[in-house]
Amino acid sequence: MDTDTPAVAAERAAGLVKQMTLEEKCAQLVGLWRDVDSDAGDMAPNQSEQITQATDTEAIEHGLGQLTRPFGTAAVDPVEGAARLADLQRRIRGSNRFGIAALVHEECLTGFMAHGATIFPTALAWGATFDPDLVRKMARSIGASMREVGVHQGLAPVLDVVSDSRWGRTEETIGEDPYLTGTVGTAYVAGIQEGGVVATLKHFAGYSASLAGRNFGPVSMGSRQFAETYLTPFEMAVRGGRAGSAMASYAANDGVPSHANDRLLTGVLREEWGFGGTLVADYFGVNFLNSLHGIAADRSEAGRLALAAGVDVELPQVDCYGKPLLEAVRAGVVDESLVDRAAERVLRQKIELGLLDEPAEPPARVDLDPPEARDLAAEAARGSIVLLSNDGALPLAPGPRRLAVVGPVADDRAVMLGCYSFPNHHARSEPEGDHDRYPYLDLGVEVPTVLERLTADLPEADIEHVAAGTVLDASDADIAAAAEAASGAELAIVAVGDRPGMFGRGTTGEGCDAPSHALPGRQAELLEAVLATGTPTVVLVISGRPYALGAFADRAAAVVQAFLPGQLGAVAISEVLTGSRDPEGRLPVGVPARPDSPPATYLSPQLARRSEVSSVDPTPLFHFGHGLSYTEFSWGEPTLLSSAEISPDDVVEVAVEVRNTGDRAGAEVVQVYLHDPVASTVRPVQRLVGFAKLRLEAGQSAEARFAVPLDLAALVGPDGRWTIESGALELRVGRSAADIAGTVSVEVTEPRVLEPGTRRLETATSVG
Repeated sequence: MDTDTPAVAAERAAGLVKQMTLEEKCAQLVGLWRDVDSDAGDMAPNQSEQITQATDTEAIEHGLGQLTRPFGTAAVDPVEGAARLADLQRRIRGSNRFGIAALVHEECLTGFMAHGATIFPTALAWGATFDPDLVRKMARSIGASMREVGVHQGLAPVLDVVSDSRWGRTEETIGEDPYLTGTVGTAYVAGIQEGGVVATLKHFAGYSASLAGRNFGPVSMGSRQFAETYLTPFEMAVRGGRAGSAMASYAANDGVPSHANDRLLTGVLREEWGFGGTLVADYFGVNFLNSLHGIAADRSEAGRLALAAGVDVELPQVDCYGKPLLEAVRAGVVDESLVDRAAERVLRQKIELGLLDEPAEPPARVDLDPPEARDLAAEAARGSIVLLSNDGALPLAPGPRRLAVVGPVADDRAVMLGCYSFPNHHARSEPEGDHDRYPYLDLGVEVPTVLERLTADLPEADIEHVAAGTVLDASDADIAAAAEAASGAELAIVAVGDRPGMFGRGTTGEGCDAPSHALPGRQAELLEAVLATGTPTVVLVISGRPYALGAFADRAAAVVQAFLPGQLGAVAISEVLTGSRDPEGRLPVGVPARPDSPPATYLSPQLARRSEVSSVDPTPLFHFGHGLSYTEFSWGEPTLLSSAEISPDDVVEVAVEVRNTGDRAGAEVVQVYLHDPVASTVRPVQRLVGFAKLRLEAGQSAEARFAVPLDLAALVGPDGRWTIESGALELRVGRSAADIAGTVSVEVTEPRVLEPGTRRLETATSVG
């Protein structure tokens, strides 16, 4: 990605800033929202009214920092779009004395969010794979496709840790565990930056811990939980992945909005962790310091607070960092050195990206959905499908048989795709017709449905399909028709789940928060009606969050979970149902037992679990890390390879042998959890510190080895310092957080205080 070394880039950037006028420096700190044809389209609530209506000539008079989503705002042919973008960049270069191009950013949560680009599974599905290497390959492909058409920065990954899965953006997260989130997220960072695109860590920090799971809601947590759970994935991606950018969060934690939090954005991110990239605002986040948070009297003060805290670039459009900032600097309210600091960071990154060099010619041919990307999308989907329960009904036997395939998502394309896929991001209204949810919107890529794939993969089966209404609505007649179809079948497959969308246009996605864990609409009634027929029933959930299944799971023949698995998700689902592929996924979030189950994660201390002193039971139906296979595995006892007495600067080495004792190939995920029996602060009962996915042929065995640095046992003590405490620790090796195969114990001989930004954050894993 780099064309200059960091030292040379820094020297060049500093030299440029000394030559620039105030207007030229401020121009590097703002974006311009234009697709390659027109102005920005519809946006989220509180956003569209903030767009500054300036002509292109006015906007780029002194240069420009960023171009906002030229491909993601409207459908455009990639060759034409790349050519128009190159032309716009020539205009931007020609408008300033130094020939500096704009940095171009796009969304990439499920792949390059452009019309016709490969749509990969959602981040929650990445977590379900427990396969960082696969995620890295996927991200490298995404980055290469973006850079090919002139994009330099991707707004992903999301490193928010799920605390309440009612939150609509759960689908964008990797899971409820900081180690899984950090490990998989760091792999994504490495891959997309290998593809030539700067990764942007979102949303820094604590955004997912909003009260009641409501988007943009206030956050109230202590500094210890904030550091241990919510900051850790970001630290892993900054220090281990060398992420080039981070995005401040909309959240206000304990009354301090992230966009104005100097301690967080400068003290922690830069000074403690050594972050050297650019920090960008979430869209309109600087303005919101005035308009929504109420900590700034006007846009000028909002700009001053954000700039002082460390926000380098205001996105998506010039606003507080435009005229209000210029006037504040001239009036002496804002020190110009803050502008210089941000401009140097922006220019250094542009130099490293080659944006001051001669531009390459736009490509004459572009394929944003090439076969190799589709192969990766399919592989990621296959690795993410989770078999939750099975009484032997799966895999489906081949040959002639009567099947009922019912449910509102059985023949639905859009349910495969996340809210930040191009089709669902731009979907505007209720469905029309009785086949596709958005028949008027060209998806841009081929997206088969579950019904289509099952029909193709089971050619001898007699399949009856009944939609049974939509995700949000169904009549009594719809449900009765599904039950009738099931009663005449040998086996029923009921496909239930979500309608992905944005800001109330769906049941999952940004701004689509849920009041409970109940399946949307009347889908629970549909399940009840089909199960009541007595026909063996496979429940297939395709969703952006886990839903309560406790009323159905013990009566279903099997339960399968897919987290919005991308354009080839139906292929993967059908392969798992028919047995041509073994289910490999494991839950990155727990599945609630009841619709009214309280928000809970497995990272709870003892008193947050089921207790005789409370009548409310938060225990999930299926726990974090759970997932079944079509084969059987035997586990040996975990073996401690290092000393039982260990110094705090050492590693604990543990190994376990796993054998596939079944008659077909399959995958097992070995998970290592840390338990601290006695500590100076209340600890989670256990937390993940390592994992390895083993793919084994029938009869094959392998040994998984883990070298766990004791830094992963560090906690934020009563004095606020990261400390490895002396005393006993347990490493629990298991199939899930609730299925532990064995334990090894060590004694830490003495305590050690860790300097900020020095923790070893990743367990070394090997399989042999």
